[in-house]
Amino acid sequence: MDKRIIGRREKISILDLELYDLDAKVDTGADSSALHCDHIVVEGETVSFTLLDDVHEAYNDKRFSLPIYKIKKVKSSNGELQIRPSIKVDVEFFGKKYKSVISLTDRKDMKFPMLIGRKFLKDKFLVDVALEYVAN
Repeated sequence: MDKRIIGRREKISILDLELYDLDAKVDTGADSSALHCDHIVVEGETVSFTLLDDVHEAYNDKRFSLPIYKIKKVKSSNGELQIRPSIKVDVEFFGKKYKSVISLTDRKDMKFPMLIGRKFLKDKFLVDVALEYVAN
């Protein structure tokens, strides 16, 4: 299988959330992908959240309620164990559509609102850390 070479920073679109060309950090140290959201509320089998926050240019104050794909324990970049809901959505990456599982979390202190993890990259992409925004 041919793997596409990507950079350490890329653009991704989350079609189900109407988020287009979102700056993402490609993180081979992260197991799963994560999206920055505000006001995350879990009620039964549903998670509600507001996309990003008003410091991110893609912020649109939209509130979504989607079925929870899974709730899992995730070790954050500071080593703290968090319980995070995840959703399954369609994303567009390098002109191709993929189903992807994305955990929802507060990333307001992080530079990039989206993190692309190993599970999404596996068997499809190789990361060249010297490159950025290869798809542009």
